[in-house]
Amino acid sequence: MCGIVGVVASDLVNQQIYDSLLLLQHRGQDSTGIATMDGSVFHMHKSKGQVKEAYRTRDMRSLMGNLGLGHVRYATQGAADSEDEVQPFYVNAPYGIILVHNGNLTNTRELEKDLFNIDRRHTNSTSDTEMLLNVLATELQVKIHGKELSPQDIFDAIKSVHQRVQGSYAAIALIAGHGLLAFRDPFGIRPLVIGRRKCEDSKSDWMIASESLVLENNDYEIVRDVEPGEAIFINMNGELYSYQCAVNPCLCPCSFEYVYLARPDSVMNGISVYESRLRMGDRLAETIKKQIVSGDVDVVMPIPDSSRPAAMQVARQLGIEYREGFFKNRYVGRTFIMPGQAQRKKSVRQKLNAMGTEFQGKNILIVDDSVVRGTTSKQIVQMARFAGANQVTFTSAAPPVRFPHVYGINMPNRNELIAHDRTIKDIAKILNIDKLVYQNVEDLKDAILFGSSIKELDLSCFTGHYVTNNVTSEYLSWVESSYSS
Repeated sequence: MCGIVGVVASDLVNQQIYDSLLLLQHRGQDSTGIATMDGSVFHMHKSKGQVKEAYRTRDMRSLMGNLGLGHVRYATQGAADSEDEVQPFYVNAPYGIILVHNGNLTNTRELEKDLFNIDRRHTNSTSDTEMLLNVLATELQVKIHGKELSPQDIFDAIKSVHQRVQGSYAAIALIAGHGLLAFRDPFGIRPLVIGRRKCEDSKSDWMIASESLVLENNDYEIVRDVEPGEAIFINMNGELYSYQCAVNPCLCPCSFEYVYLARPDSVMNGISVYESRLRMGDRLAETIKKQIVSGDVDVVMPIPDSSRPAAMQVARQLGIEYREGFFKNRYVGRTFIMPGQAQRKKSVRQKLNAMGTEFQGKNILIVDDSVVRGTTSKQIVQMARFAGANQVTFTSAAPPVRFPHVYGINMPNRNELIAHDRTIKDIAKILNIDKLVYQNVEDLKDAILFGSSIKELDLSCFTGHYVTNNVTSEYLSWVESSYSS
């Protein structure tokens, strides 16, 4: 999971990109980078850490040009603490290309061999983004054969990228002297949305970003999502070209975007994140009714912030009082995306505080968005008991996370997942919970897709079915060994 944005405008884009990255900060806290293009000249600044700490006035002044892109990183491939992994990445041929990427490639071993032995290209990091960039550069070079670059040449190159690259990828690139390119994998696993702002001279400014809220906050009208397998090219004059570059594309967006990752005020693939979370609460309440007597619960409490919509609906459907018992320190990052268990454990206590008057002598029903490793959940239960809770019922708006997520979320190791090869009773015992209730898979799917024409979701971390059909047990074992080494 990362956040990306690209802009083609009639004036300088550095401030727009900076403001957009602030809005996407929830998608990545490890590092950030901005690149702009002034004619055929690139300007770039990138740094470890969060957006508000990474850019100084002199950095912003150096980012000249009316085309640009930006990135916030949450490490899923490559080292989290290495400056070599910070995006954007750059290659100098052909033309000069800069690229940012949100997703995770699943055939990096094959790509690495092909890039070195066949394409004669060298990568300087372990990042799959750098591999994606070099595949794109190679295919562009093959298509142009020394002639002037056309939009169709670019689309033909993306066709070849789709044939070579497997996994999830939403990417934005700058091609020196030509324009901005955006493309999405044939399954549309990671999000990408287009916005337009009309100018006085009848031309248009364009913005492409991971989430719709970025467009709205910059006064862009949402045009549509980039289709799975589609490529968008916007030239230096702001003229937009689009082309479907995949054979048999099928939209299967990541369900975890709606459960946790995206901001609630975003709309992805035509689905409101907030409304989908309300529906998750409705479906969860029906399951809770079958397992718990409502009179045994005094109050319903959310774990702020992403579980609030679901918790409100659970309380409403059960006819139980909704209360806020946990309070959040907003100066601590999202614990789910902290690298390493030790840092997550420390951050939970820094991030949340339980107010004793809301817990003392009460039977508490806690609603969380999901339970992944159990690190956060276990400490939350301890906090509730320490604050005086009589009984703790813990519910999850998502099903048990039993399988690794390989499409851009840091869940690579089956042994880290508390639900892997465990019964719900076993999990409740580990977490010291009186009663544990999970959403079921079909209810989650219905909650997200209600009223939508989309037929499928990527539910792989819940079901073990991977939509790209190339994720094998051998691959999962290799990923686990790579992360543990």
